Amino acid sequence: MQTLISADDLSRRLAGRDDIRVLDVRWQLGGPPGLGEYRSGHIPGAVYVDLDTELAGHGGPEDGRHPLPGSADLQAAARRWGLHDGDTVVVYDDLGSQSAARAWWLLRHAGMRDVLLLDGALAAWRSAGLPLAVGDEKPPVAGTVHLAYGALATIDADTAAAVARTGVLLDARAGARYRGETEPIDPRAGHIPGAVSAPTSDNLTPDGRFRPAEELRERFEALGVSAMRPVGVYCGSGITAAHEAAALAIAGFVPYLYPGSWSQWSNLPDRPVETGDAPSAAE
Repeated sequence: MQTLISADDLSRRLAGRDDIRVLDVRWQLGGPPGLGEYRSGHIPGAVYVDLDTELAGHGGPEDGRHPLPGSADLQAAARRWGLHDGDTVVVYDDLGSQSAARAWWLLRHAGMRDVLLLDGALAAWRSAGLPLAVGDEKPPVAGTVHLAYGALATIDADTAAAVARTGVLLDARAGARYRGETEPIDPRAGHIPGAVSAPTSDNLTPDGRFRPAEELRERFEALGVSAMRPVGVYCGSGITAAHEAAALAIAGFVPYLYPGSWSQWSNLPDRPVETGDAPSAAE
C-alpha cells in the first residue's frame, strides 16, 4: 500500500481530481499551535488540523500525554475537515512529517485506505516552486466519512514489554532521552527494558524526505527487525511513533504501535525503567 506522495504528484492530482483532501498538521512539542503558520501560507485547499485537540484524547497521566481520541470524536473531526468515504487524503506538516504521521496513522487505523504523507513535507512543496494560499479555508461541504478503529495493530504496556522480550521494540525518541541522559517532560528518564534506540531522525534524508525503502529496510534489519519477529514502536507520547510506523511500512514491515508510549509507561510506578545505551535482555 502506498505511503508517500511527492509534491509534484500532489500538484498534478489536485489539478485533475476533486476527491483529494489535504490536511495541514503543523505542530511541535511545546507549541505554539500551528494555526498561525497555516494562515501565513499553506497548500491551496488544505484544511488545518489541530493535533492536540483533534488527533488526541484527554485523560489522566496514566493514559499518556496524547492518548488516541475516541473513534466518534475522530469521525466528527474528519467530517469537519470535509472527508468522505473513498477520498484520497494527503497530510503534511513542516517538520519532516513528524506530526503529520499521527494523522496518517490514525486515519488508516480508523479505516481510511488511501492516506498519504507528503514526502519532504511543506519544504518539498516550497522547493518545487508551487503556490501557497493564506488565511483560513473550510471544505466546500461537510464530510460524511465513516470511521472505526481496528485496521492497524496497537499494543498496551503489557504487550510492549512482551514484544521487547520476544521481538523488537523500537524507541523512536532522540538517543539522549532513550539513554536517560535527559527527560524534558515525562516523570522518569530512560526507556522500556529491552527496547532498542531508533530515533525517527534517522528515517529521513538531509532534505527531510524519507530514505528509500531499501535503505530503511537495511536500517531496521540492522536493529534486529525481521518478518519473523513482532516489531513494536513507541516514542514520548505516541506522535513520532507513527513516523516510525510509516518508515517501517515503507520498508515492508507491519509494526505494532504503543499509543501510550513513554509518557504512559513512566507514569506507571510498577513499570521498570532502564537507562544506558544498550538494551537488556528484558527478562
